[in-house]
Amino acid sequence: MPDPTAGLPPRFLRTPEAARFLSLSGRTLEKHRTYGTGPTYRKIGGRVVYAVEDLKAWADRGAKTSTSDPGTVLPAKPHMNPPVNATRDRR
Repeated sequence: MPDPTAGLPPRFLRTPEAARFLSLSGRTLEKHRTYGTGPTYRKIGGRVVYAVEDLKAWADRGAKTSTSDPGTVLPAKPHMNPPVNATRDRR
């Protein structure tokens, strides 16, 4: 029986693959997840996965056209005022 997903690009990535996609270390991505500063993630069967679209959207928040543009991607550390998307439902 042929695999129906054969030839399709991955839609969800585990933490190591997502970190490579973003050119980050896996530990840095884990810290972002802990502090609520990282990309949206999902837990499926107890496993953390990231949608490729969410990784792209998070990375695009840091896009700039000038060095004077404000940064919107926070570093992976605790913040007094977390970003709006940091209050996601974490079931």
